[in-house]
Amino acid sequence: MGITYTEITLQNTGDIEKAEDGLINKKEVRQVTLQAMVDTGAGTLVITEAVCNQLGLRIQGVRTATVAGGGKTFCKVTHPVTIYWQDRYTACPALVVPGENNILLGAIPLEDLDLVVNPGKQIVEGAHGNEVLMTLK
Repeated sequence: MGITYTEITLQNTGDIEKAEDGLINKKEVRQVTLQAMVDTGAGTLVITEAVCNQLGLRIQGVRTATVAGGGKTFCKVTHPVTIYWQDRYTACPALVVPGENNILLGAIPLEDLDLVVNPGKQIVEGAHGNEVLMTLK
């Protein structure tokens, strides 16, 4: 089993709301399409400082995070980012980890998008085929 990547598009959720309210044109919504490393050991979406700046994301705070080697680091927490994968989307805060060079798509957004990793094929696919199911608790 190797590393799995998938293409996602990230959009500034604040820009989306402004466009829906008619305050900016839909073409002004800041977005980036990129390859994300799928990391089921990561809790949420992890982005680089460059992507954070490109999207113009606001920072809502700082949090301590445990990184892959087991160490702890301080990272910025953004306001929600909208994540698109094929015909699915969700929004969640992102962590901006200092020195991180990869975009990580973690367990929480994967679950919210109803996606699973197929390790044999090294792809991401719908947990329930093409039908997006949501679990209400």
